[in-house]
Amino acid sequence: MGQKTNPIGNRLGFIKGWESNWYGGKNYTEKLVEDDKIRQYLTARLRKASVAKIIIERTLKLVTVTIQTARPGVIIGKGGSEVDKLKEELKSLTGKEVQINIFEIKRPELDARLVADSVARQIEARISFRRAAKMAVAGTMRMGAEGIKIMVSGRLNGAEMARSEMYKDGRIPLHTFRADIDYALSEAHTTYGRIGIKVWICRGEIYGKPDLTPDTENKDKRGGGNNAGGQSPRRRRRK
Repeated sequence: MGQKTNPIGNRLGFIKGWESNWYGGKNYTEKLVEDDKIRQYLTARLRKASVAKIIIERTLKLVTVTIQTARPGVIIGKGGSEVDKLKEELKSLTGKEVQINIFEIKRPELDARLVADSVARQIEARISFRRAAKMAVAGTMRMGAEGIKIMVSGRLNGAEMARSEMYKDGRIPLHTFRADIDYALSEAHTTYGRIGIKVWICRGEIYGKPDLTPDTENKDKRGGGNNAGGQSPRRRRRK
């Protein structure tokens, strides 16, 4: 079987929630374009803040933007001044009242977006792609992940012909819906072209009825990981 489906989209409604939560109605297209504008603006504006995810929720007159980041201090600023400035900028962009919530990611090594961006920044700084990928794999496994896979594609080390290389450790069960797999794609802009970095991280398995609210990570319902020595219940039974 192929592995062409986005692992996050494949699990929507099973163990993962949506990143945009609102009812479209007749203005669906306008809201969709507005969501894209907000995400593009925040990604460019908070480039150095290690933003992992931007979740947008809407009510009749209010737009709630939840930013998950590994460096909340950069976004909040001194005395919350940066947040107020950001709120005014989003208000002028959308023409609606905007509320901003900030959630700190305690373990950035277990977030695929942050790992992919870290590898991309290192490649841009002319660090060997092999070293960057292997360090990322080791760091993620050290934090208790069940598995990680990193694929680097493009003109690696400036070679004339593009190729792909993959580094993997642990298990990545892409066909298991209860497996909590995080996925991200990032790009490194180098002098000899773009290098694409794809990252898959398996953070264990979720049992029971998952909480699909956007700002929770289901840590208490996840099997494997630190609690089971990085092994699933099925593997333990075989012994």
